[in-house]
Amino acid sequence: MLDIAVAKSALPKSGALVLLLEEGGTVDSPTGALWKAADEATGGAVSRALAVAEFKGKKGQATTILAPGAGLSRVIAVGLGKLDGLTGNTAEAVGGTAVAALAKEPAAAVSTAGLSPDLAAAVALGAVLRAYRFDRYRTKEKAEDKPKLAKLTLLADNAAKVKSAWTPQKGVAEGVFLARDLVSEPPNVLNPPEMARRIEKLSEIGLKIEVLGPKEMKKLGFGALLGVAQGSSQEARMVVMHWNGAPASKDAPLCFVGKGVTFDTGGISIKPAGGMEDMKWDMGGSGTVVGLMAALAGRKAKVNAVGLVGLVENMPDGNAQRPGDVVTTYSGQTVEVINTDAEGRLVLADVLWYAQEKFNPRFMIDLATLTGAMMVALGHETAGFFANDDTIATQLFDAGKATGEAVWRMPLGEAYDKLIKSDIADMKNIGGRAGGAITAAQFIQRFVNDKPWIHIDIAGVAWSGKDTATIPKGATAFGVRLLDRMVADHYEG
Repeated sequence: MLDIAVAKSALPKSGALVLLLEEGGTVDSPTGALWKAADEATGGAVSRALAVAEFKGKKGQATTILAPGAGLSRVIAVGLGKLDGLTGNTAEAVGGTAVAALAKEPAAAVSTAGLSPDLAAAVALGAVLRAYRFDRYRTKEKAEDKPKLAKLTLLADNAAKVKSAWTPQKGVAEGVFLARDLVSEPPNVLNPPEMARRIEKLSEIGLKIEVLGPKEMKKLGFGALLGVAQGSSQEARMVVMHWNGAPASKDAPLCFVGKGVTFDTGGISIKPAGGMEDMKWDMGGSGTVVGLMAALAGRKAKVNAVGLVGLVENMPDGNAQRPGDVVTTYSGQTVEVINTDAEGRLVLADVLWYAQEKFNPRFMIDLATLTGAMMVALGHETAGFFANDDTIATQLFDAGKATGEAVWRMPLGEAYDKLIKSDIADMKNIGGRAGGAITAAQFIQRFVNDKPWIHIDIAGVAWSGKDTATIPKGATAFGVRLLDRMVADHYEG
């Protein structure tokens, strides 16, 4: 992870300097202190270069000035837009933009003059998130192709307050990195037993971990989850993570559940070969839940929470589940399996019922890379969610706006529920092509009872095919920051 330091505001004697400048600002503006110092030290070179580049400080605008003098290797000016409208999202994007321009610098300093401690910390968070790389399997990458930036120093007049604001953000960033790492791993490495082993290591940061194997789940009656797993040589696991950050609280814990299909061939209803390699990230929901629990522990959130992940591999061997099979879930309800590629909802069915029965939580939120239908509906920019409670739905939507992890509420209804009626069992696991994301949510809702609940379909947002301001191409860890923010805003004592 990119090392973030905080120091008193002063012009560096060498290296790279990032100036964060407001739209229409001057050297005498709140953000212009180090601009003025750098300009004087370089004999006006900085201002001349910005004028030639027609730099106005507009949001997202960036200009690089190479070797302006005074020992500086480069000065990078990044626009903040109007200072009075600056949000945390914009500040994060600014940090990410700066890091993208600093790839060849081993270290750099960024001026946070004119920014509040929280906004300065947001700049740091955006920088750290953008600097992420998953490169453990690259053995022949040339040194000149690797980014060099290892340390970023925030220059601030109120350094102590900025340090204090950055500390919890660092914990969140570590949770995001963990989720990205898990989702990025190849499926021959990260199978259900291996993922469970990695989660067990989180006991080192204060999480209490329980692991259930096939014998324990069979005894409980997890017929739906184990049915998905029966075609694989890799045994299924369910992992329960506890964070008790408010030990004196009498409130029931919050509960987060993740789908963890470490590789999804589709089973007997096998997927087309083209693009099947992407199904290594069909455990994205569980990756988010693991990252969230690590984030809560990392920033020592004052809340009690439980995270549960159902981990399986969906393979088509001679023992695999067949279309037409009927399974009995942990709840006692029966399911006719029409399509073995609609397996994630079967995993969630058993884990959600276990969660509410075991922990009686205040609410349950599940995350899953569940349906292609959601990608058709909302593309790769927004996650769709379904809720049976307006209060927590609003809280989630607001957290999405605050973090930039956008979510949009989708409908539930009796008419959709009728589409999963089975002729021989309590329900079937698909409801046809039309409204596929909705009928999937209706299926999951049958394992919730009246507990406040949200289902988030992250199929379109778990993986990014392009670089964005704070997300390099690859695993996004969508949901870690979203749910952490929801918890921080509404549930911490």
